[in-house]
Amino acid sequence: MEVTYLLSEINSVALEILVKTKSKTLLFYGEMGAGKTTLIKKLIQALGAEDAGSSPTFSLVNVYETEQGTVNHFDFYRIEDETEAWDMGLEEYLGSDAWNFVEWPEKIENFIEKDHQKVEIVVLNEKLRKLKLC
Repeated sequence: MEVTYLLSEINSVALEILVKTKSKTLLFYGEMGAGKTTLIKKLIQALGAEDAGSSPTFSLVNVYETEQGTVNHFDFYRIEDETEAWDMGLEEYLGSDAWNFVEWPEKIENFIEKDHQKVEIVVLNEKLRKLKLC
């Protein structure tokens, strides 16, 4: 799946991702400000969470209970060493049947399981993004 979308269309993009993804573990790639966190919030809402909260930048993970099960939202931007992710129990999170949305997965490359879906977001301009599900 590859789609170019306006930020105002992000809700429909989130729904399309949930329908087309081949895995419940999604890895989000994109520069700072590309809209990874915003898209993840919309995905969590689309799964039925009442509150999608905020980015777990300081706590590393936020857990949400939704109509479709548990969602783990990871943000590894601030980790210095990938063992920090391991120490927080990443293996248990990824080994569960939960949805796992991972920002900055390049910081934990050695812990990424084979069963995952990459989501690449490219900023085209202030209001336009290109998304590739690969």
